[in-house]
Amino acid sequence: MTTRLDAAAAAALVHDRDVLGIPLGPGHPNAFLHALGARESFDDLLVTGALLTDFYELFGRPGVRYISGFYGPIERMLAAGGGAVEFVPADFRRFAPVLEGVAPRVMATSAAPPDAEGYCSLSLHAGATIGELHRAARDPARILVVEVSPRFPRTIGLLPEYPHRIHVDDIDVLVESDAGPFALDDVPATDVDRTIAEHVARFVPDGATLQTGIGGIPGTVVSLLAEGDGGGYGIHSEMFTTGLMRLHRAGKVTNDRKGIFPGFSVTTFALGAPELYDWLDGNPDVRFLPVDVVNSPDTISANVDMVSINGALAVDLAGQAVADTLDGRQFSGIGGHEDFVASSGLQLEDRSLICLRSTTTVAGEMRSRITARFDAGAIITTPRHQLDVVITEYGAAELRGRTVRERAVALARIAHPDFRSELLAEAEVWPPG
Repeated sequence: MTTRLDAAAAAALVHDRDVLGIPLGPGHPNAFLHALGARESFDDLLVTGALLTDFYELFGRPGVRYISGFYGPIERMLAAGGGAVEFVPADFRRFAPVLEGVAPRVMATSAAPPDAEGYCSLSLHAGATIGELHRAARDPARILVVEVSPRFPRTIGLLPEYPHRIHVDDIDVLVESDAGPFALDDVPATDVDRTIAEHVARFVPDGATLQTGIGGIPGTVVSLLAEGDGGGYGIHSEMFTTGLMRLHRAGKVTNDRKGIFPGFSVTTFALGAPELYDWLDGNPDVRFLPVDVVNSPDTISANVDMVSINGALAVDLAGQAVADTLDGRQFSGIGGHEDFVASSGLQLEDRSLICLRSTTTVAGEMRSRITARFDAGAIITTPRHQLDVVITEYGAAELRGRTVRERAVALARIAHPDFRSELLAEAEVWPPG
């Protein structure tokens, strides 16, 4: 039987010693988490989630521990300040079994309000929590809290297997709020981003199925495709962005050549501008499926001309990529990066594109993002055998099928001119030793 409570009363159901599970950022129950933060302390509250999108006082309270599968700016700030936050290395698909192993007594999520049939759409997040949400609903020893707000769009799954909704009768505690979803504005494109996007575009044939990551470069790539002459694209991407919405609006997305889920753009969560959320509300063209389906290698590789577009922080001449740490410190997370990089190279027609600016500035000093070798202790996100194409503003290095020396030379040639000669000298005698 469903109990309707305000956020404070729902938060009071969490014990001083407890385990709470929440989804990745777009699925956060905002009012509920803020109400929990109004409590002064806990004996031992473990919270498991990813990508915090608000400054919840909860995570500064005594007795609260937070384990995260993906860091954003707030996790980085908490960690730098000595907060009780720790990273769990896992790609997005593995979030589900990790969460199942923790078995939180309380599961909490955001959703759209019940429709005429009593179903609450899980809105912006399918992700890895769906299984535990339903298990918590069925277990009388556990509590399912669902926070509904009319500001969250009603999005759609694929019936009957992937409903992307929960019936109000299956919810233990329903919290009504007017909290809105976190909005992520587009990162303004730089001239470098636009040049990289132009290099990327030549690897995207008409009718390709696209996956894009977060950030300025993927967004610029999609904008360029929306303005270009090509089209007939499909979308199969763990994250649905404002840029992908614009590609739809430009009439460039048909989803009619996809090898799986034809006719629909498929995703597992959405993050973008308020305009995106308005567009997604009731939109039958975009379907939200669990991450273990969307990011499955079998599912990804079933698509036709699959092209994945992701970023990295640095690449060495061996072709290894660092994408989630800086100087050994956690910066973001593995997410779905690995799933799409690896699976998009299983067929000759598929391409996996890693995009990065050639340099970065640290303490006023320009450094190359393409380096001869990583320092000892560097944490590799993507092993060398999975990289296909690496793109900077100076061109594209195609690595698939090349020898270790040929790969090193190709990578050195797309480095910034200030570092290129030194890197080429290293590459010509690769491998070292």
